[in-house]
Amino acid sequence: MSAFQTAELSWAKVHAEGPGSSEQAGKIILASAGEDLQREGIQRTPERFSKAMKDLTSGYGKTPIQVVGKGIFPAEGQGLVSVRNVEFYSLCEHHLLPFWGTASVAYYPGKKILGLSKIPRLVDLFARRFQVQERITEQVADALVELIAPRAVAVRVKACHLCMMMRGVQKQESETQTETHRGLESLTAAEQERIWGAL
Repeated sequence: MSAFQTAELSWAKVHAEGPGSSEQAGKIILASAGEDLQREGIQRTPERFSKAMKDLTSGYGKTPIQVVGKGIFPAEGQGLVSVRNVEFYSLCEHHLLPFWGTASVAYYPGKKILGLSKIPRLVDLFARRFQVQERITEQVADALVELIAPRAVAVRVKACHLCMMMRGVQKQESETQTETHRGLESLTAAEQERIWGAL
């Protein structure tokens, strides 16, 4: 039996079993590429794929308040707070390929502040989903507004996208930058300069 015939049989078997799980999806991907699902190196790949996908999409089913928990405290002052270069990994919702980079967040507190470790947790919450970079940027800013109502917040995300690097235009040195802000109109010109400078 040829490799192609074996792959056809694998494809038929996977579809006969029916859809419904990420492990099943892994089998379909391998079979559609022409792989023999009984090959030694491949046999447990669908299981491993399923475990990996559960981790990579673990941001679903959680909310910002659940992630932050008790990490909200009374503000001790009105000074600028910033956390820079928080690394993240995500999956592009258009091609299901990875993109990764850093997120930087700066805010002027209102009456509350967020525990510093909670900002990376918020970034991971939104990154561990099928995403676009622009949405992650907006969601992080909106989460801070929802959680602690700062006077102002600014977010900058820089990332590299495999959908631009290993397919399509194949530009290996490209980097995408996105920014958003909330409440900057309430700040003085000096405060606006400082918040952008903190990113």
